[in-house]
Amino acid sequence: MKFMKLGTKPDTFYTEEATRTVISDAPSDLVIQVNNIRYLLHKLQFPLLPKCGLLQRLCSDPEDSDSVTIELHDIPGGEDAFELCAKFCYGITINLSAHNFVPAFCAAKFLRMAESVEKGNFILKLESFFHSCILEGWKDSIVTLKTTNKLSEWSENLGIIRRCIDSIVEKILTPISKVSWSYTYTRPGYTQKRHQIAPKDWWTEDISELDIELFRCIVTAVRSTYMLPPQLIGEALHVYACRWLPDITKTKTRSTESSSGSQTQTDAISVGKNRRILETIVSMIPSDRGSVSVGFLLRLLSTAIYLGGVSPVTKTELRRRASIQFEEATDGDLLLPSHSPSDNHHQYIYDIDLVMTVLESYLVLWRRQSPGTTPAECNNQFLMSSIRKVAKIIDSYLQVVARDINMPVMKLVSLAETLPAIARGKHDDLYKFINIYLKEHPELSKTERKRLCRILDCQKLSPEVRAHAVKNERLPLRTVVQLLFFEQESGSRAAPQPQELVSRRKQTPFTEHDISKLKLDLGSLERVKGTRKTTIPETSLKRSDKKLQLVEPERNLERGGTITVTEGVESKKGQFDFPKKKVIQRTSKLEHKGGDR
Repeated sequence: MKFMKLGTKPDTFYTEEATRTVISDAPSDLVIQVNNIRYLLHKLQFPLLPKCGLLQRLCSDPEDSDSVTIELHDIPGGEDAFELCAKFCYGITINLSAHNFVPAFCAAKFLRMAESVEKGNFILKLESFFHSCILEGWKDSIVTLKTTNKLSEWSENLGIIRRCIDSIVEKILTPISKVSWSYTYTRPGYTQKRHQIAPKDWWTEDISELDIELFRCIVTAVRSTYMLPPQLIGEALHVYACRWLPDITKTKTRSTESSSGSQTQTDAISVGKNRRILETIVSMIPSDRGSVSVGFLLRLLSTAIYLGGVSPVTKTELRRRASIQFEEATDGDLLLPSHSPSDNHHQYIYDIDLVMTVLESYLVLWRRQSPGTTPAECNNQFLMSSIRKVAKIIDSYLQVVARDINMPVMKLVSLAETLPAIARGKHDDLYKFINIYLKEHPELSKTERKRLCRILDCQKLSPEVRAHAVKNERLPLRTVVQLLFFEQESGSRAAPQPQELVSRRKQTPFTEHDISKLKLDLGSLERVKGTRKTTIPETSLKRSDKKLQLVEPERNLERGGTITVTEGVESKKGQFDFPKKKVIQRTSKLEHKGGDR
């Protein structure tokens, strides 16, 4: 930071109540009132009037010995800026820097301290300092531009803002090998060493200190040159958002917080400012895919929901942009807090509604490009890869939010069912989510457990996961019996069979499509005392359209016990006899390796 020292005399201004005066043998004959401060000064004994064209005009007769009172309430910069000008006239030492240049320059212009009034006047010296020191420095230009907020109209009219922005943009576009000035860069793990080349985004933190409108002007000017990649523009937007927008992971629901009237008014001003910042940032995001991360887009969308009152256009644009890059997300990107205004005792932790809206927007775009909803119809490798990635992300996300004790089961079921069947080649991750939810919600009703497990396709489970599921006491019995039949069918297909049975299977194949249509009806199952053995007596296997159907009772089987499955052999009359039985033991104590999956 550069400074300029003017004047040689010591500071002789002192304060007495609300009056500032100068130690002098000569009596005061000029009273200047600036807001609540009164200055007792001198007209001719010190070169105050000779240097200030405005005061010369206001004092009709400078030779008049009577005291003159002048009110300067509208001077830019207020009493501090006026005192700098007054001390310059008295020859008192003053230090100018980027912090006080703007009010001093505006006040000097207001008082008309130009060369036409007196040679070597204040305006000339200030302009020299501005061009040779402030505009040549990086941080000096940033600080000067930052101080223009309080005097924006004056600064705009005097060209201070425009010249500072031009200087900043010129330095941003400088090749990084030629960056020799000091800058702020506090990224984790970064240590600036001597003679080290500056990082590509070296400029992003310093300009994030500016007001949003000044920041927008700089970013717009940089983008118009097309010299920097969109990712650097996106990084600047990300740094600015982190600097000014609230951290949604550490905030509570605004509607549930109590505060005083003054605090509420302050919060309203702050919220309004944050809305303006968020909407401006969204409007500046480059259209190029990947210019910002999907995690950043989702956090902006969550912040918009938290702030409330953000324009629908902004939220729609964020959802659209996030859905385009949804396959690049991680489950961590989706773990955004819920800002529901409901009672905190019944409020769930994660905002699953936000994830649902983005997923639905993604599926709309995906279906526009996809020719079909089955692997055979959808032969586009890119689209298949995209939907499979999204399904894996959603299933990982479900496994995390399933631990939320307040999360309603139907919200998770709806999210899981939003994806088409083609999205999941395997249901192993879906089973893990179901198992976690059942474990964390033991009070779940039988109907809710059935509804939850209905989303599971037993045919898409790997053998290891299916073996675990068969022993899982948390699953509804209907699901377990379905798994057992699939397990039996897999085993029977793998085992060697007589030639006669093989030929019969060729005539009436027992396909996976047939298995999916098996309806389990357990109403007529008998309970055998002592051994708790349950058989399926007189269960009929009916043949319809060369497909097998197993009609079972609807009553649920008790936990534990034995299930005896009878294999039917077709007779010459087209009906099935039951010459042998296969017994599958299901113990009440389930022990398996690896624990819950």
